[in-house]
Amino acid sequence: MMRSRLLLRTVGIGVLLCVVGVAVAYGAYRSGVHLSAITPTIVLEDPNTGAKTSLSFGEQPLLSQPDFFKQVKTAFVEKKTSFIEANLSEMKVRFYRDGVLEKEVAILTKGKEGSWWETPAGLYEVQSKSENHFSSFGHVYTPWNMAFQGNFFIHGWPIYPDGTPVATAYSGGCIRLSDEDAKALYDAVPVHTPVLVYEEDYGSDGFVYSVNAPNVTAKQYAVLDIGNGTVLTQSGIEEVRPIASVTKIVTALVAAEYINLDADIVITESMIASTSVPRIKAGESLSAYSLLLPLLLESSNEAAEAFAEHVGRARFISLMNEKVAALGMTDTHLTDPSGAEHTNVSSVADLLRLAQYLYNNRSFVLKISSGREVPTLYKVTTFEALQNFNEVPGILGLVGGKVGKNSIGESALLLFTVPIDGVSRTLAIVLLDSADKNADVRALLSHIQRTYSGEQGG
Repeated sequence: MMRSRLLLRTVGIGVLLCVVGVAVAYGAYRSGVHLSAITPTIVLEDPNTGAKTSLSFGEQPLLSQPDFFKQVKTAFVEKKTSFIEANLSEMKVRFYRDGVLEKEVAILTKGKEGSWWETPAGLYEVQSKSENHFSSFGHVYTPWNMAFQGNFFIHGWPIYPDGTPVATAYSGGCIRLSDEDAKALYDAVPVHTPVLVYEEDYGSDGFVYSVNAPNVTAKQYAVLDIGNGTVLTQSGIEEVRPIASVTKIVTALVAAEYINLDADIVITESMIASTSVPRIKAGESLSAYSLLLPLLLESSNEAAEAFAEHVGRARFISLMNEKVAALGMTDTHLTDPSGAEHTNVSSVADLLRLAQYLYNNRSFVLKISSGREVPTLYKVTTFEALQNFNEVPGILGLVGGKVGKNSIGESALLLFTVPIDGVSRTLAIVLLDSADKNADVRALLSHIQRTYSGEQGG
């Protein structure tokens, strides 16, 4: 919540109290005489809009709000102001001399809540003092009486003219203290001392509202609107976790940047690796461009190793890490070209950055990974019946991306075009440590479409 800045000002000769985040001022005083023509005012100023709300001495509902009350009290203390705090929630009266707590006493009774004589929260001052004031309202004598607001007083235990103390349950809305405490406060406090009366009317009744989170198994996830950069939902986006075959997006980027995609790569035994759909054989020659297809569609570990071995495996992995560093992916570190090792790690935040880069700068990777036909002049080797592991059953509009799986869970970086209030939006979904990536993607998209509405800006 944004903190407003409180400025306390007076008209004419006065005192200005300023502290960080809050400031208060009070009426001017000269030789112990209050200059009544000078009206003390608190000015609540919004630092962004400059809008100001003036508060003068009197009943102030804002002082029923804990944050506002604390700001005003803190300002008095920091500027070494003498004042009375009457905390009706704690049933305590405190007297601060020059900002230092000098006396704390118990409140025995206060005005009944909900009654017209309920003691009002506000910023007041001690208007007058009387050692034994007779109340025409209650027809009782009130010892060590200090008036602070109309018919409201701080005093000792009232007694009837015949000397009988009033009943414990009786209260006319004043702040009642024991006689001993009332006298001690009376003796310490001069007329015109500010009185800060507080009672928390805005407290919690224990009921808590919460935004319904999407029902997903992924421990880390986010949905990003690519067009305007809004993160629509997220959890654990800074946690660094293994990303499995999502690594192969970076493999494709480095291959495209450091290998002539029209050149042939001769497959060697060292390039043959365990993979979901074995397709290449030692001794054959395949164009580099052609290897991007099984790499991105079927998550071929063989294609990943072929690219790395062609450049030099250690150098290729170094180039992968240079690439992610250049993209500002500071949570990302890669140790093999296929993502097979759990030491290939990143965060959801980094992968969202990668999604934006792909969409805006390397859309050909997305097109290939979506299974769309990409017009090319490169030499293409046809693979029979390529599957697309990136598709999510029941969800249309795949723009592209990559999925992965290891013994920890499933991962995904996928972009979809979906309607939001009839407007087509491109959303990037990133999942890590998911027990069911397809169900999670469906749940996230459904959550976004239920939760959000939007309109096209000008």
